[in-house]
Amino acid sequence: MFFVTPAYAEEAPAGTAETGAATGTDTHAAPAAGDVHTETGVPAEHHGGGVFPPFDSTTYASQLLWLAITFVVFFVLMQKVIAPRIGNILEQRHNRISQDLDEAGRLKAEADADVAAYEAELAAARAKSNAIGTAARDAAKLKAEADRKAVEAGLAEKLKAAEGRIADIKAKAFADVGTIAEETATAVVEQLIGTSAKADVAAAVADIKKGA
Repeated sequence: MFFVTPAYAEEAPAGTAETGAATGTDTHAAPAAGDVHTETGVPAEHHGGGVFPPFDSTTYASQLLWLAITFVVFFVLMQKVIAPRIGNILEQRHNRISQDLDEAGRLKAEADADVAAYEAELAAARAKSNAIGTAARDAAKLKAEADRKAVEAGLAEKLKAAEGRIADIKAKAFADVGTIAEETATAVVEQLIGTSAKADVAAAVADIKKGA
C-alpha cells in the first residue's frame, strides 16, 4: 500500500535528505497517526479494518433518525400529494365509466325501442298485406264467379236461340219435304194411272207426318 509523502518532506533541505540517507532512515516510512489517505479521504488508521456503514453500531441512532424523517416525509407526501391525485384520477375514471355505462344503457334502450317499433310496423304491414291479399283473392273469386255466370248465361241464350233457329229450320224443312213429297207423289201417280190424285196424295202425306 502506498501513501503520498507530505509536501514538507519533498521540500526538505538536501542536508536533511542526506542525513537520513546517512543514518539509514527510510523517508517513505508509514505515515504518522492522523494522516489521511489521499485516494479514499479516510484516515489511514481505519483503512482495511473499518465496518460497512449501515452495520456500524455507532451510527444506528443517526440512521434511525434519518429513517424516521424519511418515513414521515414520504408519509406526508403520500397523504397530501400522491394519494389525493390518485384518488382524483380514480374518481374521474369511475365517473367516466359510469357515464359511459349510462350512455350505453340509454343507447341500448333506444335500440330496443326502435327494434320493437320496427317489429310492430313489420307485423302491421304483414297483417295489412295479408288482408289486402285476402280481399283481392275474394274479389277475384267473386269476379271470376260473376264472369262465369255471365258467360254461362250468354251461352245459354245463344244455345236457346240456336235451338229456336234449328226448330224453325227443321219445321221449314219438314214443311218443304211434305210439299215436295206431295208434289212428287202426285206426279208419279199421274204418270202411273193417268189421272190426278192430288187430294188422296195430300191426305196420305198428312197421315205420314202425323205418324212421324
